[in-house]
Amino acid sequence: MAVSANRLELLQIADAVAREKSIDRMIVIEAMQDAIQKAARSRYGAETEIRAEINPSTGELRMWRLLEIVETVEEYGRQISLEEAQHRNSDANLGDFITEPLPPIEFGRIAAQSAKQVIVQKVRDAERERMYDEFKDRIGEIINGTVKRVEYGNVIVDLGRGEAIIRRDELIPRETFRYGDRVRAYIHDVRQEQRGPQIFLSRTHPQFMAKLFMQEVPEIYDGIINIRSISRDPGSRAKIAVTSNDSSIDPVGACVGMRGSRVQAVVNELQGEKIDIIPWTESLADLVVSALQPAEVVKVVLDEQAERIEVVVPDEQLSLAIGRRGQNVRLASQLIGWDIDILTEQEESERRQKEFVERSELFMNAMNVDEMVAQLLASEGFSSLEEVAYVEPVEIASIEGFDDDTAAEIQARAAEFLEQAERERDEERKKLGVEDELYDIPGLNAAMLVALGKEEIKNIEDFAGCAADDLVGWTEKKDGEVKRFEGTFTEFPVSREEAEEMIMSARLKAGWVTLDEISDDEEVEEGAEFVEGDEGQDAEVAAEDPASPAE
Repeated sequence: MAVSANRLELLQIADAVAREKSIDRMIVIEAMQDAIQKAARSRYGAETEIRAEINPSTGELRMWRLLEIVETVEEYGRQISLEEAQHRNSDANLGDFITEPLPPIEFGRIAAQSAKQVIVQKVRDAERERMYDEFKDRIGEIINGTVKRVEYGNVIVDLGRGEAIIRRDELIPRETFRYGDRVRAYIHDVRQEQRGPQIFLSRTHPQFMAKLFMQEVPEIYDGIINIRSISRDPGSRAKIAVTSNDSSIDPVGACVGMRGSRVQAVVNELQGEKIDIIPWTESLADLVVSALQPAEVVKVVLDEQAERIEVVVPDEQLSLAIGRRGQNVRLASQLIGWDIDILTEQEESERRQKEFVERSELFMNAMNVDEMVAQLLASEGFSSLEEVAYVEPVEIASIEGFDDDTAAEIQARAAEFLEQAERERDEERKKLGVEDELYDIPGLNAAMLVALGKEEIKNIEDFAGCAADDLVGWTEKKDGEVKRFEGTFTEFPVSREEAEEMIMSARLKAGWVTLDEISDDEEVEEGAEFVEGDEGQDAEVAAEDPASPAE
């Protein structure tokens, strides 16, 4: 059996495939040319270099064989001698190619099947490339599709001009889809993989909720209201913080809508997920109070260095503030970006009493004073011997029952104890092998050198090789949970900026950098900050532009 196609049929096939697959007609014609070349090689020999060309206007097929001009012919199917080539063309030279026309061929069954595979593969590759080009710039959009099939919990979605996948962990819990169901999802990733481009959709991504609100609330789409932060426990509960660029518009009320119509539309799409909408404020204390609603907050204490917030609530409000399985405080923490510790008033009172007793005992043992004096110092807010030793004497003398002599004696005892402790630490530092030269780094003391020695940091070179994270620790956020990693100086009151200055001083002493290089770096950083500031202003202007959709 032989298979052939006339000129018109070739063009009709190319047009039909291009329309069906939404790809360029020339790509299909090139695939056909490759298929014909492969089929022709099976007829004339695999070693033969064959070219095929289909005229895109007339459908005319031309084939020819390429022969390389060489001095000595070794491969008769691919090469021709210079002498023979010059008989055909007097201008032929070594290294050139001459063409030899070939007659049209009839495809046998096997050759036709092979040609079909080539065309199918080429068309599939072109279709994948087209799909990648179409969707790579659409990350962050919401898209509608139809469920094509469900495989091991993953939902394959037909987008009309391509396929996408919603992985099992990107589906809202207890949510089920069947063949033919309509589904709306957020495009969170498009990437090339071995089996072709893959479009990954999500219904649990926080920005999915943001885009749904943008569709339901015109003020968000117009940029009048901005969504500042979102935290979700998909399918259960979510918190969203919003702010308004127009003081006359209530951002929370606009998102809720008349009788809750706007927020209810989002809730229905998210399978009944409860949504708390709170007003965003730059005051972290006010923000955490709103984020922990409906629980009442008595007191908020911020630790900016550790990015931790301590919240005190009434005893009967503890379970409400924490929420079921810690959900309320966890979502509030994700919304703000800081760790939140919840304490009851009783727990805080007990902790303060314990700290008071510990400070009193510290002062009694270190300075050899009676309990009343120690308690007076602790009640006045002194928390360490360093504070007692180095504050202005008048601050101690002003305590009721103290005079100048008493203040001087207390400070002298505190200073003597600290000096003795410093000497003991210095001895320990020497035993650990930490070199004296580290004392030349501003801000380092004997206690810090002991801590460095325990970490095998014993000289200027070792210290210069440290990073700020090594000294003060760092935090990592993964799956909405914030994990704190301790540093060598965690127990000391050293900020990240101070740690960076210490490290830079060590690098100067070690000769790793020069003052001129540091000055140049600072100038570059200042310039970068200036540029960033300009960009920030541009961003604000864009946000105010009604034509700019809010994120």
